Amino acid sequence: MRKIIAATFISLDGIMQAPGGPDEDPTGGFEHGGWVFPHSDEETGKALFELFENPFDLLLGRKTYDIFAAFWPYVESDDPIAKRFNSVTKYVATRSDVELKWNGSQSLGKDVVAAIKELKAGEGPDLLIQGSGDLIQTLLRHELIDEFKLMIFPVVLGGGKKLFADGAIPAAMKLLRTQSSPTGVIFATYQPDGLVKTGSFVGPNPSEEEIERRKWLR
Repeated sequence: MRKIIAATFISLDGIMQAPGGPDEDPTGGFEHGGWVFPHSDEETGKALFELFENPFDLLLGRKTYDIFAAFWPYVESDDPIAKRFNSVTKYVATRSDVELKWNGSQSLGKDVVAAIKELKAGEGPDLLIQGSGDLIQTLLRHELIDEFKLMIFPVVLGGGKKLFADGAIPAAMKLLRTQSSPTGVIFATYQPDGLVKTGSFVGPNPSEEEIERRKWLR
């Protein structure tokens, strides 16, 4: 069985839109494209290389696929990330019949969820999601993501496409690993850990003031 891993750049307020550059994805009037670049350092680069060390295939939404297909095949062949991305299989969630020209690309077909479930149940390397916010929302609704590798940048963007958008299914998360870089980037790996657990510090005997306060909230 293969794991599905969402490896995502996010801001402190959970935005994942256009981390790589101003022209990457300006849809919705997003004006802060390229917010990752100022925080690049040796530790951030090392974390990225570690992410791509183990065998993987890419799982991409069509918008991210188009961004990658217009960039990675044209990067110098000795670049280690380009070398990996250009050689692995790219599974693409797309409604279009336009040919996927990037070497090793395959459409997931009309029933994306069924195709991904079949891939997940089969043999092969882990399926690594890069970007692909719309695809991530679909996978979250079907509880198909096994692990989140987040690079959390010290910036608040105020709006844009979120990793956990409105309508995300509530879930607890277990922290597997964390570290940070000198520029303030936090690298955190989580896995889903069942239902959200709740409790109360008030106890079973709230004060009359507390009871009255609650009435105003209804």
